[in-house]
Amino acid sequence: MTSETLVITSDSLLAAEAARLAAASGVTVEECPDAVGALRRWQRSPLVLVGTDLLAELASLRPPRRDGVYVVGWGSTGEPMLRAALEVGAETLLELPSAEAVVAGLLADVSDGEGGDGLVIGVLGGSGGAGATTYAAALASLGSERGPALLVDADRLGPGAARVLGLDELPGVTWGDLGQTAGRLGGRALREAVPHVGSLGLLGWPGSDASPPGPEIVREVLAAARRGHDLVVVDLPRESALGTEALLTGCDVVLVVVRANVTGTASAAKLISRLPERDRLRVVVRGRAAEPEAVGRALGLPVVASMPDQRGLSEAIDLGLGPVRSKRAPLARAAAEVLTRCRVRAGAMAA
Repeated sequence: MTSETLVITSDSLLAAEAARLAAASGVTVEECPDAVGALRRWQRSPLVLVGTDLLAELASLRPPRRDGVYVVGWGSTGEPMLRAALEVGAETLLELPSAEAVVAGLLADVSDGEGGDGLVIGVLGGSGGAGATTYAAALASLGSERGPALLVDADRLGPGAARVLGLDELPGVTWGDLGQTAGRLGGRALREAVPHVGSLGLLGWPGSDASPPGPEIVREVLAAARRGHDLVVVDLPRESALGTEALLTGCDVVLVVVRANVTGTASAAKLISRLPERDRLRVVVRGRAAEPEAVGRALGLPVVASMPDQRGLSEAIDLGLGPVRSKRAPLARAAAEVLTRCRVRAGAMAA
């Protein structure tokens, strides 16, 4: 199957508009100005846009049914046009220019390819200073070795994922830029726009103060991140902020990083009591003041990994070296263990 979008129209203005939207999404179009010629290409394209000018003629040819067919035209349409759209198996009829964002979203989905089902892991600090941001950065760093990975910094008041990863000097799109967007966001476009090194990207905060985006934008960003990456790690805020509920519901699993002491466990218990859908919550224990199993029992949640405090970790981050310097270090081992568990679980759920 070709990656080109098939545009069936003899309307030069409609063809030009489709080509413009496709170019913005990073895809190409194959224009077909006649209905008969369109039948020869009908099954080859992932997306078919049928102009209203050729819709009736195409319907009379009774093309075979397939997914991904949409009718596009200028202005309002009447009952005969709706019937013809049903006859060609179109999913809906889109009226330009009001439906421009919808068409752009369909083209963005083509740009994203056939993947688009990345694993989304949320990381939440059970208490202040638990090291959730550092653990999230380690997960994303290790995950990027197997494919595109994105660390989403959703904690405005945290230490800053960019600083932990050593990516704070790189240019790219931030939450401040995305807060001004509207419509569908392409997964590949997001992957290429954020600051990144190799397969590891970061969506963080701008240096200047910026208004946080609304929940609808947060949901769209997370959906695009999932489509465009094999792994998405979200550094979640402990307090309600930046569409916290939208982020939590968008995660496949949420890891609560808990200090292995009385105060850390007590703080985590209060936090967990406020969270929805406990079946997706797991615990990562940091420190050795208490047994990991005892922490898990106190919280009523399974423990998926534990790690002692790592000597020299803070200094390495301060020097811009990132959280993972050795695969044998406690942080890297705990992150690798969780990635393996999450991928096995995701594979089992998909089977």
